[in-house]
Amino acid sequence: MELGCIWMRRARITNCLVMMTNKPLLASRVAAPFFLPSLKPQQISISSSRICSFSISSSKAYCFSSSASSIVADVELKSSATGRKNKSAKVLLKGMNYAELEKWVQSQGFRPGQALMLWKRLYGNDIWAHSSDELEGLNKDFKKMLSGLAEFKALSLKDILTASDGTRKILFALDDGMVIETVVIPCESGRNTVCVSSQVGCAMNCQFCYTGRMGLRRHLTAAEIVEQTVFARRLLSGEVGSITNVVFMGMGEPLHNIDNVIKAADIMSDEQGLHFSPRKVTISTSGLVPQLKRFLHESNCALAVSLNATTDEVRNWIMPINRKYNLELLLGTLREELRTKHKYKVLFEYVMLAGINDSIEDARRLIDLVQGIPCKINLISFNPHSGSLFKPTSDEKMIEFRNVLTEAGCVVLLRPSRGDDQMAACGQLGKPGEFQAPRLRVPERFQMAV
Repeated sequence: MELGCIWMRRARITNCLVMMTNKPLLASRVAAPFFLPSLKPQQISISSSRICSFSISSSKAYCFSSSASSIVADVELKSSATGRKNKSAKVLLKGMNYAELEKWVQSQGFRPGQALMLWKRLYGNDIWAHSSDELEGLNKDFKKMLSGLAEFKALSLKDILTASDGTRKILFALDDGMVIETVVIPCESGRNTVCVSSQVGCAMNCQFCYTGRMGLRRHLTAAEIVEQTVFARRLLSGEVGSITNVVFMGMGEPLHNIDNVIKAADIMSDEQGLHFSPRKVTISTSGLVPQLKRFLHESNCALAVSLNATTDEVRNWIMPINRKYNLELLLGTLREELRTKHKYKVLFEYVMLAGINDSIEDARRLIDLVQGIPCKINLISFNPHSGSLFKPTSDEKMIEFRNVLTEAGCVVLLRPSRGDDQMAACGQLGKPGEFQAPRLRVPERFQMAV
């Protein structure tokens, strides 16, 4: 084994130990794994003051932090995110917003009007083209150019699973062989929702979330995010009706991949394309405060914040991101930022865990926490899975909790579980592999609850 110590360039870094080996090497006490694509050491940048160990093989690399609080360190994947290229070396059309597409079309010697016609066939007019053969009405030479130089699909359909309540879970294969999951939730009222993923896995290690068991494999590109919505409309609009809403609540922490998420949301809400109302495209976050501020400044889409606790003690345990951005900082930031956003309300998501965060005292603390923040509160039943020991709060207690909030003037919604018999419900997506994020120590006073 070749052992080297690399000093990273960023000023916040003090120590980083990089271990090169042919086999994955586990740190003796880890908090959460980050699963990375094959990288050279100089391509890895970590913002943390703690020691991290890497195990890098010929095909992949694993990063394990030595402290639970270190999972919030940014692991910047220099080779992925916006820089990932399609293996065919063709231009991936869905990786471009309209301005970029128009510029590219002109660079190939065609008029801007051809770009608009192409855009409408990719995203509008109920076509959702997946090949140049589906571009009826376009110039023959333009179609020939696209056939030779452009790639239409960012994903490959792997499977569709249908739950007993009509919820569909779509499995997509990526060009590197990894798999992501997308959920389509039909509703009798016509409010049909597609729940998209923004990462393969997730680095946040929320203790109630199955996806968090995977660690982070990689970010999704804007094209891979947008394509989930295109596929959902193409495959299921005939069965469930028009898909009207998008929620970034699938695999991953959206604001950890903020560049691609903002770009994808912009494409989805383009009036000439998929034409979702910005207020019907909801980005969810566990609470990355700097990225949250940027999102509120740059996007008109809706924001959901996964809160799930009313004290730092509990949130530090079930959502380790809180150790870096605690409740006071998170809620204070929202309170300040929303002062300048007219008629804008944040959605607080609150997964109810029996004996952990569902007491009447929690309800009263929650009322105090959200004071001064224009908001709605979404109470979510915990959906059990093999990666967690938590139990769902009873329906009776959820209603009692809700009543305390509504009596104080809060706007409260109860979100029923959908698709749980196919592991398609909130917190159930993904497939942890051999290396999994660890369960964190349970505070003594909650040990009987789990």
